Amino acid sequence: MVATLTGLGLSSAAGLNAYIPLLVIGLIARFTDLLPLGASWQWLEHPVTLVTLGVLLVVEFAADKVPALDSVNDVIQTVVRPTSGGITFGAGASTVELAEITGAASGASAPDGVSWGPVVAGVVIALLFHVAKALARPVVNTVTAGCAAPMVSLAEDVVSFTTSLAAVLLPVVILVVFPLMVLGGVWAVRRGRRPRRWWRGHAEGGAGGTRAGEGPVGPRDPGDRVA
Repeated sequence: MVATLTGLGLSSAAGLNAYIPLLVIGLIARFTDLLPLGASWQWLEHPVTLVTLGVLLVVEFAADKVPALDSVNDVIQTVVRPTSGGITFGAGASTVELAEITGAASGASAPDGVSWGPVVAGVVIALLFHVAKALARPVVNTVTAGCAAPMVSLAEDVVSFTTSLAAVLLPVVILVVFPLMVLGGVWAVRRGRRPRRWWRGHAEGGAGGTRAGEGPVGPRDPGDRVA
């Protein structure tokens, strides 16, 4: 149960920001005894890994707050965030008995010690949250002329950071946080689809209203002639 909650929290956070949960895991594992990583995941706490993640986080932090560039970044992150979700779920699950997730005889654990069940679950969870984020951001930029992009991005970073910390330090909190994040993702997707339908209908209506013999509003009155 603890491993599942930890994995849910970390992979969900990875769907919003790929590097924050990886850094949280690496720093906590390196400087405390709260998160003893399995042998297959100890590379996350290596100094080179931590520095690399820090640099990537700075780039992501800046790019995600610039309108239009944030959408380009989301396209690139379509591969990165799910990958991060798989790594964080797998690494988080390696700190406890994996039998409660996959079972020792399930065949999901490879000879190298990596249990692929949690990794796949993390990839899927992070991908879902990434899709919700990527669909919502263009709508926010359009409605607010890009003014809200920095604030929305910062809010996502804060959620990713607090969720990552909670997943490691107090996993039971994820019982509340994860459903709230799911509801937020569903709301974002629904809001993203609504303006697209409006613009499509508006475009079709405008095209239909400018056909021959019709004005921009409706058909022209045959009796309305220039004297």
